[in-house]
Amino acid sequence: MEQILINLIAGAVGGGAAGKASPQFDLGAAGNLIAGAVGGGILGQLVNLAMPAISASVASGNFCLGGVLANLVSGGAGGAILTVIVGALKNRAA
Repeated sequence: MEQILINLIAGAVGGGAAGKASPQFDLGAAGNLIAGAVGGGILGQLVNLAMPAISASVASGNFCLGGVLANLVSGGAGGAILTVIVGALKNRAA
């Protein structure tokens, strides 16, 4: 449960940063945060599937800094990526 929350929060931060860093892909504050949280949750779960060692250590209660850092990076990246994709689609449709 903790890793999902970390992914969602990091994704929201990544989405907000990506939207503000590139006005071309900005969805507004709420849009950036929502797209970022969704992207962070999705990519964070995909990374956990690809790296079962991190998932196993979190599930077994051996919560380590490496697992937290991996979740932060994957969540933030996922949030930023999805925000840019949604922003590009929005701009193309407009």
